[in-house]
Amino acid sequence: MALQGMTGFSREDGGLGPWTWTVEARSVNGRGLEARFRGPPGFDALERAARDGAQARFQRGQLTVGLTAKRVEAAGQVRVNEAQLHQYIELSKRVAGPNAAPATVGELLGLRGVLEAADETDDAETRAGVEKAMILSIERALDGLKASRAEEGVALAPILAGQVDRIAALVAEAEKEAAAQPAAVKDRFERRLAELLSDRKDLEERIIQEAAILAAKADVREELDRLGAHIDAARTLLASDQAAGRRLDFLTQEFMREANTLCSKSATTALTTVGLELKAVIEQLREQVQNVE
Repeated sequence: MALQGMTGFSREDGGLGPWTWTVEARSVNGRGLEARFRGPPGFDALERAARDGAQARFQRGQLTVGLTAKRVEAAGQVRVNEAQLHQYIELSKRVAGPNAAPATVGELLGLRGVLEAADETDDAETRAGVEKAMILSIERALDGLKASRAEEGVALAPILAGQVDRIAALVAEAEKEAAAQPAAVKDRFERRLAELLSDRKDLEERIIQEAAILAAKADVREELDRLGAHIDAARTLLASDQAAGRRLDFLTQEFMREANTLCSKSATTALTTVGLELKAVIEQLREQVQNVE
């Protein structure tokens, strides 16, 4: 499975007998998987089918599946209420008498309640068939949504890879700039030593403490090594067949932690500048990762 996005849309139309319907499936970013369904009353199995279908296909995102349905009867499909018609005929005979002219067919059919719309209630077999066809349309709409999210993943992949490459270049630049750290720290230590010489009380112990503090601040090798490991991990995730969004999100947090420490330990303006640019690119990567399943 290639990299998947979390934003997409799909539409599927269907029909069976007097029923027609439309299914729309859409999704946006989400930390977990949340599926919602809206459908017509009386079709109880549709919501479960939509939720199960979403869980089978997706791991993250806020999904909405909506099904709108309409039952259409053929034009002119009516029936005659014969009981009501006979009541009208008998009543007219009693009121008008035997010598009155009989009512015409048109007059009789125009009386209230004589003509009725055909019964729109489906039998159990018909309703089951329609429900099964609707579920098939939901499945196809979810497949279409998955394809739409895959297209977003295809668009995201080179962007993410480019940002990881940029982070790698900045880490390499930081390694070069870190070579100037010892000289900068030495200069800082010499200035601090001059300050300490004005107060010789416990001088040796204080010099050792200051030297240890400055030496620890100067060493950024550990941060650079961890950044290199994170770069390798990010590239592995981008090439993985598994959903990588959550792990990439966590990895960007680790990237930022090391970049912050690098900046705090920097003893030169050049290394600080690289560290700040590194943080900016990591933040851009973090924003794009929010779109990955």
